Amino acid sequence: QVQLVESGGGEVQPGGSLTLSCVVTGGDFDIYGMTWYRQVPGKQREMVAAITASGGPHYADFAKGRFTVSRDNSKKTGYLQMNSLRPEDTALYYCQMVHGRGPGTQVTVSS
Repeated sequence: QVQLVESGGGEVQPGGSLTLSCVVTGGDFDIYGMTWYRQVPGKQREMVAAITASGGPHYADFAKGRFTVSRDNSKKTGYLQMNSLRPEDTALYYCQMVHGRGPGTQVTVSS
């Protein structure tokens, strides 16, 4: 059974940084792309960033210049480095691949 599990969320002050990880177990990793989404209750989910199987990144406009998506195929792990965090970045962040999605990790940006 394929599982995706995120970690690295938490509470930070505005301007702070967090790095999220998404570990995949039980399935292929290096041949698929990964997408990071975020969800706020009562709102539609937003695509944050994506990385192709070959490592090509794509970002939502709000993430450009602040977030960096990456992957380590040897560890079957994807990463989302987030800098200059803002209160509006507060959300549940989760990773998704062709296998499915993880449960998510909460990011709260508050002073």
